[in-house]
Amino acid sequence: MSVSRRALLTTAAGTAVAATSIAPPAQAAQKVPGHAATLGETADYAVAKLRAVAPGVSGFPVGTKFEKWTYSQNGDWVGGFWPGTLWMAWLHSGEERFRTLALASAEKLAPRQNDTGTHDLGFLFYPSWVTAWRLTGDDTWRTGAIRAASSLIRRYNPQGRFIRAWGALNDPANAGRVIMDTMMNLDLLAFASGQTGDGKYLDIAVEHARTTQRNFLRPNGSTPHVYDFDPASGAPLGPGTVQGYSPASCWSRGQAWGIYGFTTIYRRTGEREFLTTARKLADFALGALTPDHVPVWDYLAPQAPHDIKDASAGAVMACGLLDLSRATGEPRYREEALKVLTALSETCLTRKSTRADAVVARCTRNRPSEDGIEISLPYADYYLLEGILRVLRPDDIDRAIDLSTV
Repeated sequence: MSVSRRALLTTAAGTAVAATSIAPPAQAAQKVPGHAATLGETADYAVAKLRAVAPGVSGFPVGTKFEKWTYSQNGDWVGGFWPGTLWMAWLHSGEERFRTLALASAEKLAPRQNDTGTHDLGFLFYPSWVTAWRLTGDDTWRTGAIRAASSLIRRYNPQGRFIRAWGALNDPANAGRVIMDTMMNLDLLAFASGQTGDGKYLDIAVEHARTTQRNFLRPNGSTPHVYDFDPASGAPLGPGTVQGYSPASCWSRGQAWGIYGFTTIYRRTGEREFLTTARKLADFALGALTPDHVPVWDYLAPQAPHDIKDASAGAVMACGLLDLSRATGEPRYREEALKVLTALSETCLTRKSTRADAVVARCTRNRPSEDGIEISLPYADYYLLEGILRVLRPDDIDRAIDLSTV
């Protein structure tokens, strides 16, 4: 273990910051000239929408059909975003109802702690259980998140030094398939090392990030969605895709996962190679962004830049850019993030609909499968609110998700 990674185990990134009981948000929203009013109004709109819709939510939202949420009862891969969104609403409003609903929703994910059949345990447990622990101090949430991390590392392939994305551990199909999305699940492993003092979780996260960096990153900073490896030898086979246009294209949400994920693993380790990679990914995405600052679903598909939008990619990217600006000290990334958040606020909300359950519209789940084309998605709502709170209430969002750097 490197010195910087060892340091994680004794820094604030790995220690409790929560009180034994929930305290209301204490920080007044910061003023951001030119953007504060728009972003504040958007957060207020989101809270009002959640206030109206949340009491009737009967599961974990996975996407909309005719503007109404459809649900998974076990959370699918997106279950963490609904309680996470409720926590964001609580941080912004201080309303007790959101805290109560967030805890009740997160508790329904308890059976997934032992799920070894998916790489998405970070998505499931970080915005729900880790945040619950950080904001309540209740050790039940911390223990469950660590258990989920233990389930996740069982998917690690030591020959190829990667975490497999899909399929049961004993299923040979997809055994060598790695996807960019997994970069966002690594912070659960950093959390587990910080809490237990056992470096094995973070070591696996770092090895996976290095494998992703080495194989996914193209010279121009773009990335494929998928990279395949021989599961027996670990040898790289080549790029692929599921949600992008082709193995040679650049699925915009995957690129956003990479920006956010590589910046986060840099913050947890201090290893600057990850920061360099995050910057390359960000520079490509910003160069491919259309003047309206809402990403198309794939930056390199034939119809780009005149193509279907994915507002969820913009919300994820904005959070990553804000993080990247803090990590690099470069204001331009923050400025671009504010432009994206403002564009989403002005052109991608459901304000004009009387029946919409979600906050954000114009999201695309899986264009090649014709699955969810310009609908609403739960992670768009979550990351839009996270991004806005990163701007207006950075101390409060730090309490929830830990913005510290080793």
